[in-house]
Amino acid sequence: MGVQFSQVFPPRPSFPLEKLPSQKGKVFIVTGATSGIGFKVAEILYAKGGKVYVAGRSQKKGQDAIEAIQRTAVPQSDGEGALEFLLLNLDDLASIMDSANVFRSKESRLNVLINNAGVSQPPLGSVSKQNHELQLATNCLGPFLLTKLLQPLLYAAVPDSAPGTVRVVWTSSQVAELSSPPEGMIMSELTNPPNDNVRNYVNSKLGNWFLSIEMARRYGADQRIVSVAQNPGAANTNLLRNAKWMKILSRPLLHSAELAAHTVLYAALSDDLTLDNNGAYVIPWGRIHDQVAPKLATAMRLKEDGGTGLAKEFWEFCDEKTRDFC
Repeated sequence: MGVQFSQVFPPRPSFPLEKLPSQKGKVFIVTGATSGIGFKVAEILYAKGGKVYVAGRSQKKGQDAIEAIQRTAVPQSDGEGALEFLLLNLDDLASIMDSANVFRSKESRLNVLINNAGVSQPPLGSVSKQNHELQLATNCLGPFLLTKLLQPLLYAAVPDSAPGTVRVVWTSSQVAELSSPPEGMIMSELTNPPNDNVRNYVNSKLGNWFLSIEMARRYGADQRIVSVAQNPGAANTNLLRNAKWMKILSRPLLHSAELAAHTVLYAALSDDLTLDNNGAYVIPWGRIHDQVAPKLATAMRLKEDGGTGLAKEFWEFCDEKTRDFC
């Protein structure tokens, strides 16, 4: 229980953002970067000289975010930072190929993809353009498809990058550990979601963790891409805009977006994460979680390794649901 308590009240960050090395020459995509944690992550990467694609669903909000970052974050790496907006609607699978094509028309490689965007507890019954439960669609199916479409560009960045520095970051949550059922995930709930938005959110956040583990297993050794999930920490952002009472009641436990950005940037950049511990899980404000609940560890292992193979099953579910949009 101690490790759970420390995720609510984390120790001081040991990954100082002001000491981050230059990111000059690197290309990043940060989804959901028009506000909250994603905005702070994009701001810091830009200030360190990275080329950052601010991905979001609103052109106006994207441009407003870029202008705000340019006003406040003076690049420290010879002025080499760059910002571009990338239109991205994760709840519409049919549009994600267009977003990937726009990015491919501008870049030949991608160093780090940060799947930060998400939705929590929208009105009950909310669905995506393809009629999937909205949290599953936005938090899992959309990022899965985007990652799949951009995987060749991640692989293209590997030869000229230090080992283990080309990465995909998936955003999970502490609720995946605290509130998932004993078996980890009930797969039937993905196609027949319960009338419980919290449960559907838990499924999506555990799904992000499963996707991270499975991507590391499938592509880490051959493609040398690090896949890492992270719980950014409870932050005071717009994520809970649809759950106002929960946000009010939890306000004393909410931290700043800047603190949560430590977690995300640790997952994206820290030398502690390597090909040898590919598939690691990061907790606030930048620590590797080494006490995963046994029920989840079992769900993440393949059947031939003594597990239940749920992570693999979830990956295959996402693959099947997005196959027609590749």
